[in-house]
Amino acid sequence: MTPRVTARPGKTGPLRAALRGWPAGVVRYRWPILAAWGAALLALAPAAGNVESRLEVSARMPGGDAQAVRAELESRFRSPFTERVLLVVDGLPAPPSPEARAPLEMIVGALRGVPGVAGVLSSLNEDDPLFVGRGGGYFVLVGLDAGSGPVEALLPGLRKASDALLVELRRSHPDAWIGWTGEAPLNFDLRRVSAGDARSAEIKVVPLTLLLLLLAFGSVVASVLPLAVGILSIVLSLGVVAWLTGAFTLSILIQSLASMIGLGLGIDYALLTVSRFRESLASGRGPGPAAVETARRAGWTILLSAFPVTISFAALLTIPLSELRSVGVAGLLVTIFSLLLSVTFLPAMLSLLGKRIDTLRIRPRASAPSGGSEGWRRWGHRVTSRPVLALILTTTPLLLLAFQARRLDTSIPSGDWLPVGSESVRAYHRLDAMGRANVVHTLRVVLDFPRGVALESQSGWSAATRMRDRLRADRRVEAVQCLPTILEKRGGVKGLPFLPRPVRRSLAAVDGSAALFEVVPAATLTPREQVRLARDLRAWNAPAASGLAGTAMRVGGRPAFDADYEDTVAVHFRGVLLLVVGCTFLALFAGFRSLLVAIKAVLLNLLSVGASFGALVLVFQEGHGAHWMGLTGPTGSVFPIVPVLVFCIVFGLSMDYEVILVARVAEARRGGLGESAAIAEGLARTATVITSAAAIMIVVFAGFTLGKFLPIKMLGFALSVAVLIDAIAVRMVIGPALLKLAGRWNWWPGGLS
Repeated sequence: MTPRVTARPGKTGPLRAALRGWPAGVVRYRWPILAAWGAALLALAPAAGNVESRLEVSARMPGGDAQAVRAELESRFRSPFTERVLLVVDGLPAPPSPEARAPLEMIVGALRGVPGVAGVLSSLNEDDPLFVGRGGGYFVLVGLDAGSGPVEALLPGLRKASDALLVELRRSHPDAWIGWTGEAPLNFDLRRVSAGDARSAEIKVVPLTLLLLLLAFGSVVASVLPLAVGILSIVLSLGVVAWLTGAFTLSILIQSLASMIGLGLGIDYALLTVSRFRESLASGRGPGPAAVETARRAGWTILLSAFPVTISFAALLTIPLSELRSVGVAGLLVTIFSLLLSVTFLPAMLSLLGKRIDTLRIRPRASAPSGGSEGWRRWGHRVTSRPVLALILTTTPLLLLAFQARRLDTSIPSGDWLPVGSESVRAYHRLDAMGRANVVHTLRVVLDFPRGVALESQSGWSAATRMRDRLRADRRVEAVQCLPTILEKRGGVKGLPFLPRPVRRSLAAVDGSAALFEVVPAATLTPREQVRLARDLRAWNAPAASGLAGTAMRVGGRPAFDADYEDTVAVHFRGVLLLVVGCTFLALFAGFRSLLVAIKAVLLNLLSVGASFGALVLVFQEGHGAHWMGLTGPTGSVFPIVPVLVFCIVFGLSMDYEVILVARVAEARRGGLGESAAIAEGLARTATVITSAAAIMIVVFAGFTLGKFLPIKMLGFALSVAVLIDAIAVRMVIGPALLKLAGRWNWWPGGLS
């Protein structure tokens, strides 16, 4: 038994009724609307141009254990080395040679006078071989205090001082080289590289996008409008972001993602609107009525497709990571601006342009837009004539590709993936050549004593010593810096009160209630093994390790932060998945009043996402064809942030094509066509728009694979693959075949009203 499908054209819901009144108002008040958008652009564009200086360059994770350790070092320890950087020195005499003392004293003296420097440690303070690497290079540890501002704000001053210092050193040592590295400089430079990649990608992508639009429309004016909407959505979004930075901490990754999503989504919506307008003109309507009809028809489709996109980006706000929340903010803003521009600014402009939309044609129109594509119509009949065969031939390779995603590893990639060129990366590579890059990845273990016990007491000191010995016994640990270690060289506990105050504050709480252990991992450990070491230390039983009941320990440092990062993404990913899938299903069910349409859309989106994950595994993680991505080999894993971003972005963006196609099929069914004919008609009317929009999105996303920043490179690749699969295989073959097999059940229970 099949459901009875009825068409009641006159019946509309409240949202549809509002949309019917909205388009006429847009055309009637087109000049005030255009003036309002012009005013918004004038107000926000200057802020958008300076947004980079207001964005945070390092990741923040409130509530993580590593973040808590950092906060304790500031409050309980008041350590001058809570935030620290390393000045790598090469080409000078190395300690402990007598010739090394004079230049090292010059370096230390110059650094102590730099604003924001809270402390300096070197071989002059401690005769520790850890400060000196193989090959004669060494480093100086510098503690920073940026007050209430970000520590990265001190880097320009530090680099200015080191540049002047290098000039002095080279007068007597021509081969001298110095450079800053560490967590803050690396984060600073990596995020700057990301911002530079975004600008470079825009420069490369915009001309190619315009070329594709010219091929799709055949006229300059029609092609420029979608591109203008994409660029406007980016500029307006970044202007709002600049305003939001006054109240919220937002990551510089916003620049890359706003450009990527804004160009793709803004052009996508505008392409649909312009195509619908030209079709309406070709059917005999005047400019005003054509613009009204376009805003009504395309507006409903855009609104319905934008809702899942906003859900996907809003879901990122639930993850307590500054980077992911920033991407969520960027995605929400560009989606909202793309939507508003497409249903207000664009219809207003189109009503003014009228038939001048086809001005400056570069080729004659192949066929009347009102009739759709005859080639795609024939393709639709071919798919619907053999839907089972079409499904088998198309889904089999996609399922095999998606099956590879089971091996997806979301730990920090190993190997040298840092982009070359920046000072911090060059310094890190020199430090690595010295065998001392492990100092950057030092773990910071805080041991809390029970109430009434202080570090200087016999039981406290014994507990700290046993903890030090237990840490040293781990073969993955190269060195442990703590007060017991320092005082071993100075006569034991009696020397504690006579230690320099900065050293004491660095390794013991002000009230003696806790001790800090700086644990340097072995130089041979990979980033993944460093994270595993942090996890293992967190699993220790503090009373057993220290021999003192009531003690507790927390682990911080970069590897611990990476462990928190991975765990936070993993814990919240399932909730994000359920939220996005559930809300998208409800939105589509409400929009089409069809159970099968909503279920099919969700499942097909999951197939596209799964296939893109499989491609990530094959190309990046396992290295098949990695040289095409500018890599020297496999990365071994994928950054934790990438899969969740790919899921949210793909799930939102690919829904556009589903809504565009199904809306046209439903429109054809309401017009009296049978199921097969309606599917073919839907393809004839939308396939050119979908494939053109997909081609533009692929160009936009692929442009970001050409950059230096590996996470963005991975993201751009996965999004390109997902859009290609979704637009070609899923929407042109699998979707129509499933619509054909479902027949009248496509429109149950709401019917075609």
